[in-house]
Amino acid sequence: MYEIGDLVFYESTGVCRIDDISTQDITGLDKDQLFYILHSVYGDCKIWVPVESTQLYMRRIITKERALRLIDMIPNIQAEAFHGSRMRELVEHYEDSLNSHNCRELIEMTMSIYAKKQEAEDQNKKFGAIDKRFMKQAEDLLFGELAAALEIPKEDVQNFIADRIVKIDVRMLDKRKKEDQ
Repeated sequence: MYEIGDLVFYESTGVCRIDDISTQDITGLDKDQLFYILHSVYGDCKIWVPVESTQLYMRRIITKERALRLIDMIPNIQAEAFHGSRMRELVEHYEDSLNSHNCRELIEMTMSIYAKKQEAEDQNKKFGAIDKRFMKQAEDLLFGELAAALEIPKEDVQNFIADRIVKIDVRMLDKRKKEDQ
């Protein structure tokens, strides 16, 4: 069971704080049923989640250590653009990644869509609206969770990732130089 003040990742909302755990006077529901009262950290929504629910997805946010390991993996992730033959296939592919609620999946999805964007730009083609919409959703969820785990503002996450990856590349070059000597 979670406690008041815990940060959790909830469904497609992303990072939420548990503000309360209490019963609610909601018509048609058991008056003794406990609810987590969630407040979105990066939005204004308030969500009531039954404590005993097995239908809804909620988990603790990742740790700072896990967030750093995920970021450190980024240079090694080989992401290829996904080209569905039908629009529905593309949407389902992206929805599957979003619904995994997994940071690594979100990183791979974001990198895949970014690769697709680069392809479109290289070929002087328009970047698709569906790709753009899902890239924004994936980045919002991913950057929100990384920001909460790293205890930095959400708008600083992209620069944090870029700076850390550059430092990783420099360390790798230094290591190779030492090995060559």
